[in-house]
Amino acid sequence: MSISSYLAYLSFEKKGSPHTVKAYKTYLESFQDFLLLNQEGTLIENVSYSQIRLWIVRLVELGNSTRTVNTKISALRSYFTFLMRIQVISVSPLKEHKALKTASKVALPFSLEEIEAVLDTKIYSQDFKGRTQRTLIGLFYYTGIRRSELIELKRNNVNLSKGLMKVIGKRNKERILPLLPEIITVLKNYEQERNRIRSKEEEPSFFINEHGEKLTDSFVYQTVNDYFGRVSTKTKKSPHVLRHSFATHLLDQGADLNAIKDLLGHSSIAATQHYTHSSMEKIKEVYQKTHPREKKK
Repeated sequence: MSISSYLAYLSFEKKGSPHTVKAYKTYLESFQDFLLLNQEGTLIENVSYSQIRLWIVRLVELGNSTRTVNTKISALRSYFTFLMRIQVISVSPLKEHKALKTASKVALPFSLEEIEAVLDTKIYSQDFKGRTQRTLIGLFYYTGIRRSELIELKRNNVNLSKGLMKVIGKRNKERILPLLPEIITVLKNYEQERNRIRSKEEEPSFFINEHGEKLTDSFVYQTVNDYFGRVSTKTKKSPHVLRHSFATHLLDQGADLNAIKDLLGHSSIAATQHYTHSSMEKIKEVYQKTHPREKKK
């Protein structure tokens, strides 16, 4: 059974993002190469757990982090689930496998000062590329959407007169997000510039490059990384950290966790609680400074 069949299933039936499909393709082909070179060409569908363990050991020896190893194993597990679904195998060789333990790491959100600095129009070029970069960073912070959701955002799903935007999230789940007046103005200005760009096939995506084409994952990631690199010394500078910052700043201002869950498009409150760590530190600080019993010490 070819990996391409699984990737088609992941893309069209499971509605996996292009980023996920590309990553899983890389992981599965890497495992296939490992079997070819080290396990006498064993086919993936015939692999044993002991052979997978050797691959895991090899990944660790090559310097992969525990989190990265777990991600690659997850891709392999998903493939075996697909093989069981189409009855190529009856039992997954990863059935008894337990994920490697990882240290809990919480990415530091950007500060309000860093956000203010990166939204300053003076640091962007005044051409269409610069306007696109400024607008997408603004939309990330004002709405907390995912990178894939921004890239796949369609023109007909943005209603600036009503201040609403429809986003297609994970598993093709839709949600409607409100837009604040400031970002509406930014989006209107961008849309006017966008309408001057001729696209060969009338590209339906809201965000396009100067050639009229839909933005790529790498362009969006690099935009966030580059511009926050100018205003922040934090190690991680990515669209996900910007999404984290959106949630953290809402929590800092007293927003309800359930409301943030709906804005982020999380299926459960547990996923949203991941973002409460940095806010909890601030709450503890305020608590210790203001509680009357603490002040008596």
